Amino acid sequence: MKIVLLARNPNLYSHKRLVEAAEKRGHQIQVINTLLVYMNITSNRPEIRYKGEVLSGFDAVIPRIGASITFYGLAVVNQFEMMGVYPLNNAESIARSRDKLRCLQLLAGSGVGLPVTGFAHATQFTDDLIAMVGGTPIVIKLLEGTQGIGVVLAETPRSAKSMIEAFRGIHANILVQEYIKEAGSTDIRCLVVGDRVVAAIQRHGASGDFRSNLHRGGTATTVRITPEERTTAVRSAKLMGLSVAGVDMLRSNHGPVVLEVNSSPGLEGLETATGIDVAGKMIEFLEKKVGARSRSSGASPGRMVRKP
Repeated sequence: MKIVLLARNPNLYSHKRLVEAAEKRGHQIQVINTLLVYMNITSNRPEIRYKGEVLSGFDAVIPRIGASITFYGLAVVNQFEMMGVYPLNNAESIARSRDKLRCLQLLAGSGVGLPVTGFAHATQFTDDLIAMVGGTPIVIKLLEGTQGIGVVLAETPRSAKSMIEAFRGIHANILVQEYIKEAGSTDIRCLVVGDRVVAAIQRHGASGDFRSNLHRGGTATTVRITPEERTTAVRSAKLMGLSVAGVDMLRSNHGPVVLEVNSSPGLEGLETATGIDVAGKMIEFLEKKVGARSRSSGASPGRMVRKP
């Protein structure tokens, strides 16, 4: 296969591991900076260009798009899809998971367990909003936040009301969620590839921090997940339409509750804690999908086929 990896920083652990895994299995892989791609959007001769050259002949694209460039990144992924290149995660599924509110609504609508979550525009009824999610302590999240940034714990009604009003004062969109006390400062990340969980870790928050994100100083250990947790992770990824996803959940008294579905999960914590070749499993998944499509269409690998 000939693979393109969309990534702004080729030196990140996850990106280096994907390159290593692809090359180890005999594939060609090129890392390109998503923001330096430009496109000719026409019906008869669509093109993708990079640094003055036309990109062609790719079988698969691996999108590793940061939240800050979601809009442009999705346009690039869409262009590759339009030209017949198989995406590890397609643009529509990435967009669905990046919209945290939409993601939670889709999960809730299909019966997936979630923390009680509130969303509001105005602040006139903040007291009722707080009561609606079970009262303090509550977790307040910026919709646009990533890696634990923009997530705060309000322990009293006064602090909760003050934080909500402050966020709304700068026109920020926020979610208000119940605090799952029994989970403490730990959560579970399941890495879903296709229709199965290939690795799972329990993340522990740094001392004094209720957030368990590894980017915020948390640590990770291996964990044995329950059949219900496994089913919840796979189902959540499928509801988003994602072939590869990091599904974050908490262990509550009433079963697993999903916090987030990530379309570009980091691999370092998962691989280091479990010893599992997660990058290799992602490349293996691409092999099967691209191979199956090539057999059904009669196209040979390494040839970019435009969609009619």
